[in-house]
Amino acid sequence: MRWLPFQLNPDIPETGMSRQAYIERKFGPGAKRNYVRIEDVGRSVGIVFAFDAITVQPNTVLAHRLMHFGSAHGRGNETAEALFRAYFLDGKSLTDAQVLCDAGAAAGLDRPALERYLASDDDAAAVMEGDMEARRNGINGVPFFIFNRRVAVSGAHEPETLLAAMEKALVG
Repeated sequence: MRWLPFQLNPDIPETGMSRQAYIERKFGPGAKRNYVRIEDVGRSVGIVFAFDAITVQPNTVLAHRLMHFGSAHGRGNETAEALFRAYFLDGKSLTDAQVLCDAGAAAGLDRPALERYLASDDDAAAVMEGDMEARRNGINGVPFFIFNRRVAVSGAHEPETLLAAMEKALVG
Protein backbone atom coordinates (compact mmCIF):
# COMPACT_ATOMS: atom_id res chain seq x y z
CA MET A 1 0.00 0.00 0.00
CA ARG A 2 1.20 3.50 -0.83
CA TRP A 3 -0.15 6.69 0.71
CA LEU A 4 -0.15 9.60 -1.73
CA PRO A 5 -0.58 13.29 -0.89
CA PHE A 6 -3.90 15.02 -1.46
CA GLN A 7 -5.04 18.11 0.40
CA LEU A 8 -8.77 18.09 0.88
CA ASN A 9 -8.67 21.82 1.71
CA PRO A 10 -5.58 23.41 0.13
CA ASP A 11 -6.89 26.92 0.78
CA ILE A 12 -6.70 26.63 4.59
CA PRO A 13 -3.95 28.84 6.07
CA GLU A 14 -0.71 27.18 7.15
CA THR A 15 -1.70 27.55 10.82
CA GLY A 16 -5.14 26.04 10.21
CA MET A 17 -8.49 27.56 11.10
CA SER A 18 -11.25 27.11 13.62
CA ARG A 19 -12.86 23.71 13.11
CA GLN A 20 -16.28 25.14 13.97
CA ALA A 21 -15.90 27.97 11.44
CA TYR A 22 -14.73 25.46 8.82
CA ILE A 23 -17.69 23.12 9.41
CA GLU A 24 -20.19 25.99 9.26
CA ARG A 25 -18.54 27.41 6.11
CA LYS A 26 -18.57 24.03 4.38
CA PHE A 27 -21.90 22.58 5.55
CA GLY A 28 -23.87 25.46 7.09
CA PRO A 29 -25.15 26.00 10.63
CA GLY A 30 -25.90 22.84 12.63
CA ALA A 31 -23.61 20.79 10.42
CA LYS A 32 -22.19 18.80 13.33
CA ARG A 33 -25.17 16.47 12.89
CA ASN A 34 -23.46 15.24 9.68
CA TYR A 35 -20.97 13.41 11.89
CA VAL A 36 -23.54 11.38 13.86
CA ARG A 37 -23.59 8.58 11.26
CA ILE A 38 -19.79 8.44 11.16
CA GLU A 39 -19.69 8.27 14.96
CA ASP A 40 -22.26 5.47 14.95
CA VAL A 41 -20.39 3.44 12.34
CA GLY A 42 -17.11 4.00 14.19
CA ARG A 43 -18.59 2.86 17.50
CA SER A 44 -19.91 -0.29 15.81
CA VAL A 45 -16.32 -1.30 15.00
CA GLY A 46 -14.75 -0.07 18.24
CA ILE A 47 -13.61 3.39 17.13
CA VAL A 48 -14.68 6.28 19.34
CA PHE A 49 -14.29 9.42 17.26
CA ALA A 50 -13.76 12.64 19.21
CA PHE A 51 -15.07 15.15 16.69
CA ASP A 52 -16.01 17.58 19.47
CA ALA A 53 -12.37 17.62 20.64
CA ILE A 54 -11.12 18.83 17.26
CA THR A 55 -10.69 22.60 17.47
CA VAL A 56 -8.37 23.21 14.49
CA GLN A 57 -9.11 22.32 10.87
CA PRO A 58 -5.55 21.84 9.64
CA ASN A 59 -3.63 22.76 6.57
CA THR A 60 -2.22 19.28 5.92
CA VAL A 61 1.01 20.00 4.05
CA LEU A 62 3.16 19.29 7.12
CA ALA A 63 1.19 16.12 7.87
CA HIS A 64 1.70 14.97 4.27
CA ARG A 65 5.42 15.60 4.67
CA LEU A 66 5.33 13.40 7.78
CA MET A 67 3.60 10.71 5.70
CA HIS A 68 6.28 11.08 3.03
CA PHE A 69 9.00 10.67 5.68
CA GLY A 70 7.22 7.72 7.28
CA SER A 71 6.76 5.96 3.94
CA ALA A 72 10.40 6.57 2.99
CA HIS A 73 11.38 4.84 6.24
CA GLY A 74 9.07 1.85 5.76
CA ARG A 75 6.49 3.09 8.30
CA GLY A 76 3.78 4.54 6.03
CA ASN A 77 0.85 2.57 7.42
CA GLU A 78 1.97 3.10 11.01
CA THR A 79 2.39 6.82 10.36
CA ALA A 80 -1.08 7.10 8.83
CA GLU A 81 -2.60 5.29 11.82
CA ALA A 82 -0.76 7.57 14.27
CA LEU A 83 -1.98 10.67 12.39
CA PHE A 84 -5.57 9.42 12.29
CA ARG A 85 -5.42 8.64 16.02
CA ALA A 86 -3.96 12.04 16.88
CA TYR A 87 -6.60 13.91 14.89
CA PHE A 88 -9.80 11.88 15.03
CA LEU A 89 -9.46 10.24 18.45
CA ASP A 90 -7.35 12.73 20.41
CA GLY A 91 -8.42 16.00 18.74
CA LYS A 92 -4.80 17.13 18.24
CA SER A 93 -3.86 19.92 15.82
CA LEU A 94 -2.04 18.54 12.79
CA THR A 95 -0.57 21.99 12.16
CA ASP A 96 1.61 21.62 15.28
CA ALA A 97 5.06 20.20 14.46
CA GLN A 98 5.42 18.72 17.96
CA VAL A 99 2.10 16.87 17.59
CA LEU A 100 3.37 15.51 14.27
CA CYS A 101 6.67 14.50 15.86
CA ASP A 102 4.74 12.72 18.62
CA ALA A 103 2.72 10.87 15.99
CA GLY A 104 5.86 9.98 14.04
CA ALA A 105 7.58 8.70 17.17
CA ALA A 106 4.48 6.62 18.01
CA ALA A 107 4.75 5.17 14.49
CA GLY A 108 8.33 4.08 15.19
CA LEU A 109 10.18 6.92 13.46
CA ASP A 110 13.37 8.47 14.82
CA ARG A 111 12.15 11.60 16.56
CA PRO A 112 15.34 13.74 16.29
CA ALA A 113 15.60 12.97 12.56
CA LEU A 114 11.90 13.75 12.12
CA GLU A 115 12.22 17.05 14.02
CA ARG A 116 15.06 18.12 11.71
CA TYR A 117 13.10 17.02 8.66
CA LEU A 118 9.90 18.89 9.58
CA ALA A 119 11.90 22.02 10.49
CA SER A 120 13.33 22.01 6.96
CA ASP A 121 11.61 22.31 3.58
CA ASP A 122 12.76 18.84 2.53
CA ASP A 123 10.29 17.14 0.19
CA ALA A 124 7.76 20.01 0.42
CA ALA A 125 7.91 20.47 -3.36
CA ALA A 126 7.48 16.72 -3.93
CA VAL A 127 4.41 16.67 -1.66
CA MET A 128 2.89 19.65 -3.45
CA GLU A 129 3.63 18.10 -6.85
CA GLY A 130 1.97 14.85 -5.73
CA ASP A 131 -1.10 16.81 -4.65
CA MET A 132 -1.26 18.62 -7.99
CA GLU A 133 -0.81 15.36 -9.91
CA ALA A 134 -3.78 13.87 -8.05
CA ARG A 135 -5.89 16.89 -9.02
CA ARG A 136 -4.76 16.70 -12.65
CA ASN A 137 -5.88 13.06 -12.63
CA GLY A 138 -9.37 14.01 -11.49
CA ILE A 139 -9.10 13.18 -7.80
CA ASN A 140 -11.17 15.67 -5.82
CA GLY A 141 -11.99 13.90 -2.58
CA VAL A 142 -11.02 11.30 -0.04
CA PRO A 143 -10.92 8.43 0.43
CA PHE A 144 -9.74 7.53 -3.05
CA PHE A 145 -8.34 4.09 -3.82
CA ILE A 146 -6.39 2.93 -6.85
CA PHE A 147 -5.99 -0.82 -7.06
CA ASN A 148 -3.11 -2.28 -9.07
CA ARG A 149 -2.95 1.02 -11.00
CA ARG A 150 -6.02 -0.16 -12.91
CA VAL A 151 -9.21 0.37 -10.95
CA ALA A 152 -10.13 3.55 -9.07
CA VAL A 153 -12.80 3.86 -6.39
CA SER A 154 -13.78 7.23 -4.95
CA GLY A 155 -15.52 7.62 -1.61
CA ALA A 156 -16.37 5.46 1.38
CA HIS A 157 -17.76 2.07 0.39
CA GLU A 158 -18.74 -1.20 1.96
CA PRO A 159 -15.94 -3.78 2.15
CA GLU A 160 -17.63 -5.89 -0.54
CA THR A 161 -17.40 -3.04 -3.05
CA LEU A 162 -13.70 -2.54 -2.34
CA LEU A 163 -13.05 -6.30 -2.60
CA ALA A 164 -14.82 -6.41 -5.97
CA ALA A 165 -12.64 -3.54 -7.21
CA MET A 166 -9.49 -5.34 -6.00
CA GLU A 167 -10.56 -8.53 -7.78
CA LYS A 168 -11.29 -6.60 -10.97
CA ALA A 169 -7.86 -4.97 -10.77
CA LEU A 170 -6.20 -8.40 -10.58
CA VAL A 171 -7.77 -9.66 -13.79
CA GLY A 172 -7.72 -6.20 -15.40
